[in-house]
Amino acid sequence: MPKSASELTNSQITPDPSLEKRSRRQFSTEYKLRIIAQAEACKHGELGALLRKEKLYSNQLASWRREYAEQGVEGLNKSAPGPAASKTPEQRQNEQLRKENARLTRKLDIANDCLELQKKALSMLDHLRSGSDA
Repeated sequence: MPKSASELTNSQITPDPSLEKRSRRQFSTEYKLRIIAQAEACKHGELGALLRKEKLYSNQLASWRREYAEQGVEGLNKSAPGPAASKTPEQRQNEQLRKENARLTRKLDIANDCLELQKKALSMLDHLRSGSDA
């Protein structure tokens, strides 16, 4: 038997906030510089404790060190996650327009071929009709 409307409205489910999706952490340049300095000051065996305390991974520290060594403070500035775009928006739009143009050209060729076939069929029917009339 179906539930009444009053029973349905009382059964609201609220999501657990601890299960909500987390956003990606972003670190400031000052924070990265401070962690790099603290890591340099660490003695043998203390680096793991520092990383655990700050909830960081060793590859994050390694990439920050590499960026700092290669480009200085500018290398530590925020960058967009993921690979850099290989094409500009204009190039992507041009490629899309070329594809659409090729698709429409193929469609037009098919339509023209259909018209040619219809003309030939009509011509053949005319020849048959004129041959039977004689």
